[in-house]
Amino acid sequence: MSLGKVYLVGAGPGDPDLLTVKALRLLGEAEVVVFDRLVSPEIMDLIPAGTTRIYAGKQMSKHELVQDEINDLLVSLGKSGRTVVRLKGGDPFVFGRGSEEAEVLSKAGIAFEVVPGISSASGCATYAGIPLTHRGLSQGVRFLPGHCRDGKPLDYDWSKLADPDCTLAIYMGLSNLQLIADELTRAGLPAHTPAAAIQNGTTPRQRRVLGTLATLPERARTAGLKAPTLIIVGRVVELAGALDWFHHDGDTDQAQPA
Repeated sequence: MSLGKVYLVGAGPGDPDLLTVKALRLLGEAEVVVFDRLVSPEIMDLIPAGTTRIYAGKQMSKHELVQDEINDLLVSLGKSGRTVVRLKGGDPFVFGRGSEEAEVLSKAGIAFEVVPGISSASGCATYAGIPLTHRGLSQGVRFLPGHCRDGKPLDYDWSKLADPDCTLAIYMGLSNLQLIADELTRAGLPAHTPAAAIQNGTTPRQRRVLGTLATLPERARTAGLKAPTLIIVGRVVELAGALDWFHHDGDTDQAQPA
């Protein structure tokens, strides 16, 4: 039996120009592409006609394929002898479950490679004019998921997260934004700490809402933001006005932190 190869490829945050050269080449060579919900339409358009496409998107309470099924699918495709691209939004190893899929492929004896992508936190923050670190404003950054798993509450030591010298980049946190803001404030992070919500970052559909821990939840609701939305909390958000290099009429909320 001829074994194929599975490439776990990071598609980046959405702008096709942010794909790596290797990722773009593999999309042109793949016989099968197994893609996630967060891969942008612009990137999907780069896949040649005739390439088999399999949707494996997941969102809260709505799984097209559960993770075990995705794992089995990748093993089956790998054993079929075909060249397979497992295409993931952002970076496969940053909340992309790419390492879990790589483990399964390794145990099954399927050849694989991992192709890094620009993480959603890095790409979306940059396109919103927000550096994740900045001298005098932030000495570090923490990446964390903001959604609940299996109906369980967010289980963080909020006192460790409430660090004014650190930036928080919160993935999938829109539905829990009020809870996150309340918990961080209770843990000692000032309510006036700047915060931002970025929807569909790096794409022509990008929207950006700026505020503070105290004001951002209501501003995001008023703006009608939807997933995928990245939340940034920290003093670096103060720079969003001066560093706002990417925006289009109608897709950027210019509300300043207040």
